[in-house]
Amino acid sequence: MATSITFYGAARTVTGSNFLLQTDDAKILIDCGMRQGDRLADTDNKADFAYDPATIDAVLVTHAHIDHIGMLPKLVRHGFSRKIYSTAPTAAVAEILLTDSQRILAREARDAGEDPIYEKADVERTIKQFETVAYHAPKEVAKGISAELYDAGHVLGSSFIILTVEGKRIAFSGDLGNSPTPLLRDLEDLPDVDVVVMESTYGDRIHEDRARRTEKLEEVLASSIAEHGTLLIASFAFERAQELLAEINEMVEHGDMPSAKYFLDSPLAIKATAIYQRFPDLYNEEAQEHIVEEGDVPFRFPGLTFARSSNDSRAINNVKPPKVIIASSGMLTGGRILHHAIRVLPDPKSTLLIIGYQAAGTLGRRLLGRPKRVRIFGKSIPVRCHIKAIGGYSAHADQAVLMDWVQKGKPKQIYLVHGEEAAALTLADTIREELDIQVHVPEKGEQVQI
Repeated sequence: MATSITFYGAARTVTGSNFLLQTDDAKILIDCGMRQGDRLADTDNKADFAYDPATIDAVLVTHAHIDHIGMLPKLVRHGFSRKIYSTAPTAAVAEILLTDSQRILAREARDAGEDPIYEKADVERTIKQFETVAYHAPKEVAKGISAELYDAGHVLGSSFIILTVEGKRIAFSGDLGNSPTPLLRDLEDLPDVDVVVMESTYGDRIHEDRARRTEKLEEVLASSIAEHGTLLIASFAFERAQELLAEINEMVEHGDMPSAKYFLDSPLAIKATAIYQRFPDLYNEEAQEHIVEEGDVPFRFPGLTFARSSNDSRAINNVKPPKVIIASSGMLTGGRILHHAIRVLPDPKSTLLIIGYQAAGTLGRRLLGRPKRVRIFGKSIPVRCHIKAIGGYSAHADQAVLMDWVQKGKPKQIYLVHGEEAAALTLADTIREELDIQVHVPEKGEQVQI
């Protein structure tokens, strides 16, 4: 039997996860994500699939970030009608993120005088095709292909997937977590496998110490409050917002933080937080002990307000500083955060805090370069505020974790994806030198035989 993998996305770039595994008897996709971050992304997302969606036997989803699930409704729209397998939290979060994605895409298409790449009905059909799978429960997903999901420690419900195909074991990492985290269980060890398709987002760097990360957050919060400024935190709605709330909750409730008003200004983050509250069994032991033994709710603390409606969001403008606003999107590519940025960026007393990966071409990436001015909604906005970044808040494993994880599986071959070219090539060199394992960084559209 011939088994191949074709890299249709996330090849020498971070986003757009989409891999086709094909045998003589079956075709399955691992992830079907949207490319994000630059003008080429729009072109890629609008282009036809390089395969016929109607011929795909199953889709396996590693987790619910849009760069891993964002094209699923388009896949369904163009003929895919079979099962989409994931964990239960991933399916729950996928529903809210895909619904939000469709709304944004429809608005952008309308403004451009174009047809959207998928409609609300496509999202609804997509959600109905999900079938949930528990961790460590082998599942036959297509003829001759069995899948087993392991906890990736990245976001709630995230998994790395091991496929057994004709006696060979092939691992797809998805996104691996930056363990430990305040809420989630640690990334599980990689069992023995033959081949690994692995992310390399931070393959060329080491994150700062987690304890130092928390100290930096506390320092930024304290200094912003002391200056009577506004602290605007650019946060992804899913995982990062919940992790921030859990850490700030700890600081506020233990008296480590001066008084201030806190706002979670993201309807999506509020919905994602509600999903987190539905799956406390997936929290780590420490988080579970806080909930069970102390009755602590990690997403509620004095001074915190959830801004659900547009009126709630606008009302934040009338609250005098000091105040802290957690808003999305995490790369400042859209959403309510842009309205706050217009007010915060020109204010020398205020601070913009960036805590996640910023893809090339995004406003967040430009702001990390501390420009004098940026354009938002067609207006030139001066940048006079403090701009801070805390790299330790990345939900992705760094080079040390990636190296430790992959060597435990004793693979014979590694393919590096989900990384900008420099990061992937650096990690490839490190793997060759330190682990003496064959490693390749595939190009988009490249097919390899397993």
